[in-house]
Amino acid sequence: MNKVITLIAALTLSASAFAEVKVDQPYARAVPPGQPNSAAFMSLKNNSDTEVSLVSASSSVSKVAELHAHTNENGVMKMRQVPQITLKGNQQVELKPGGLHIMLIGLKQNLVKGETVDLTLNFSDGSSKSLDINVKDVMSGMGQMKMHNGMQKKAQDQ
Repeated sequence: MNKVITLIAALTLSASAFAEVKVDQPYARAVPPGQPNSAAFMSLKNNSDTEVSLVSASSSVSKVAELHAHTNENGVMKMRQVPQITLKGNQQVELKPGGLHIMLIGLKQNLVKGETVDLTLNFSDGSSKSLDINVKDVMSGMGQMKMHNGMQKKAQDQ
């Protein structure tokens, strides 16, 4: 009986040790037929006081899913794989075009606007989130784009 109580207590404590990450507005970018790669974007909010990191992702629609960031190196934008995306306690991090994102590499199917695809997020505390995310147009989620003449134009107006 004591072993059962100890097991229940351990499971309760370990479940409460997981950070509470909320995922908002996840989507994958639609790409033209034959395109080998795409990306997924979303907002991640850590609703706990405990730091946690997104350490990996996976999807059945791609051979590999990698965590990536865009960086500016000597005026040249470069995309690089990152080992993790850290969410400090009560912090929100945006995964968006031109910034942090999840690359879907080696697509096994076309990603078509209006469809949904699966995406699993794995966190450093051992927790994971399984999502079904919408596929949106290439320009979706890019918000305001800065034009060369300094004017701004909404992506959907292009």
